[in-house]
Amino acid sequence: MARLRTSQRTYALTAALIMGSSTLGTSGCFWGIVGQGPSLGIAGLPIPISPYLQEKEEDKYWQHERYDRVPILGPITSGGAPIALDTPSDDEVMRALEKARPVEGGIPLLWERNRNDVRIIKEKIADYVDPVRVYPMIGPAQQHHAHYKCTIYYEDVRRVGWPVPHTLRDEDAREVVYIDHNHLHMVGDVDGGTGI
Repeated sequence: MARLRTSQRTYALTAALIMGSSTLGTSGCFWGIVGQGPSLGIAGLPIPISPYLQEKEEDKYWQHERYDRVPILGPITSGGAPIALDTPSDDEVMRALEKARPVEGGIPLLWERNRNDVRIIKEKIADYVDPVRVYPMIGPAQQHHAHYKCTIYYEDVRRVGWPVPHTLRDEDAREVVYIDHNHLHMVGDVDGGTGI
């Protein structure tokens, strides 16, 4: 038996790798480079995402879906002053408070902060309707404003773990958050009828 030279071994190894990769690509078990049916290619592989980023995106979507949109309601009926009926929810008030004065985070056993025994008082401070104007993509409408003053009473607990563990409690902590609720009322022929 004659020994193969190094160049022949390299040639044989290269040919075996090419044959193996081509059969793997056509088997349908690879990334779908050559397979049957539609494929996402390399984008079909699952990519892990951290729970922090996932929770951040979910909160962003929740905020947009619940509180960042301006609803368009029917026309204001005659016979009385229009009154805003939707007071801010407790979730909306706490989100506004977290945006203004965040508490999340801290380092366990080193420094932590909590809000306990939360009580919320909501007061309407203004409720008025603007004159009619034309809004792009909506048409003639009136904007209805409702302004609320939300006072949050809570117990502020701070736990410090280093150098000497101790707890600081402020039982009479309070914060004030102002929340605006705006929505539009259509004006005129909202059904789009021809009037014939």
